[in-house]
Amino acid sequence: MFTKTLLVYFIVYILSDFSYGQRDKKFFRTDYDYIETTKGFYKIHTSEQTWAGAKRVCALEGASLFYAENRAEANAVISWWKTVQPNVGWAFVGISDIITEGIFETIDGKLVSEVYNQWQRGEPNDLHGDEDCVHLKLSGDLNDYRCDGESYFICKKSLASLEWNDLCNMPQLGYTFSEDTGKCYKLHTTPLNWTEADTVCRTEQSHLAVINEKLEADYLANFTKSASRRRIKGDYLKGIFHAGFQKKLYEDWQTVRGTPISSDASLWWDNHLPTEDQHKQCGSMFYTGSLNIVNCATKSLFICEREVDTETLGEEEYYE
Repeated sequence: MFTKTLLVYFIVYILSDFSYGQRDKKFFRTDYDYIETTKGFYKIHTSEQTWAGAKRVCALEGASLFYAENRAEANAVISWWKTVQPNVGWAFVGISDIITEGIFETIDGKLVSEVYNQWQRGEPNDLHGDEDCVHLKLSGDLNDYRCDGESYFICKKSLASLEWNDLCNMPQLGYTFSEDTGKCYKLHTTPLNWTEADTVCRTEQSHLAVINEKLEADYLANFTKSASRRRIKGDYLKGIFHAGFQKKLYEDWQTVRGTPISSDASLWWDNHLPTEDQHKQCGSMFYTGSLNIVNCATKSLFICEREVDTETLGEEEYYE
């Protein structure tokens, strides 16, 4: 135990000294760019989402759906946008009149009159009576648009709001470092199917937990005990957690890391390695820590895992 404690102190020291996630390093995530003049990090998503979906993706990344606070920020972001994604003509921003028809406000409750509000001529016009969300165009104009329509979108993280999980070397504070495995984990208690769970983990720059040894299985069995004490709504399979392995078409069982699954029978429920089952193509872990297979459409809780990266990155690209 003393040795493990020393190891944790050593990792904290190393990451505190060299971590690229501190504010003075001006780093948030590898897929975000920092704009010096606005003191913020930005990302244009080119996988289209509805407005609500865009808001959710930004939140999963630890950011929020962007809106320009003022003309200076709008100009800076549009200049950056023209550099990184010049072929994207418009994107959802964090403004809507969903709460009260005709009163546009930001995702954090500011009236649109208090922030950048250069509307395109004739807008907002609520075409067909269902345009309650807002696009920012590359021209700098705002336009109301259907919330259920899919579009590109921009996420933002302000430098002032940046916090850092030193032990896990990431901005996601919900991850817990394990002294036993040297990895970080997060228990998600919103039931999803396997594919949705996999997407959430990847969005958080981690992956569904890959369990290759008894030590890790025992740790995760204990780590997930709290789930049994929670009142979680929804129709889902209790007592299991999605895990990071699956059987793709015409391929053998493999982990989400692209490696073969563990052949150690003691890790598997009833000591049975997975077999061919056209209805069960995804991986799971029982609350006991034993591995099993499950229908990919089954909804359950899940565990995301991240290997701790102690290496620093090179200089990030800044935009003035």
